[in-house]
Amino acid sequence: MTESNHVVDKDREVEPDQIEQSLDRMNPEKKDEILQNFDAFRSYLAKRIEMAEHLGLNEEQLAYLAQKVAGYLAKHEEPRNREEMLLQELWNAGTEEEQHALSHLLVKLARTSG
Repeated sequence: MTESNHVVDKDREVEPDQIEQSLDRMNPEKKDEILQNFDAFRSYLAKRIEMAEHLGLNEEQLAYLAQKVAGYLAKHEEPRNREEMLLQELWNAGTEEEQHALSHLLVKLARTSG
């Protein structure tokens, strides 16, 4: 995989253009497996956060990534359970600032599942 396929570049800068492309490339069966069960989603998110922390991303960068992923999911994926439905409703009701705050909370929530 080339550097252009990564969400984080060699300088640990987040590449927002790559987030949607990366999610679009995800195997549909794998995506469904992750999103079908909220605990599976939290676990997947926790592993990705741990990996990002090992790359040196800080709290704000993690929240920014979470915000981009959450925005993508709200726009492109139907909720598959009650928890996802609630998150989508909160997301859609919030301002950009509130969505960013929710992203910080999602990072914290994922960390508690690891």
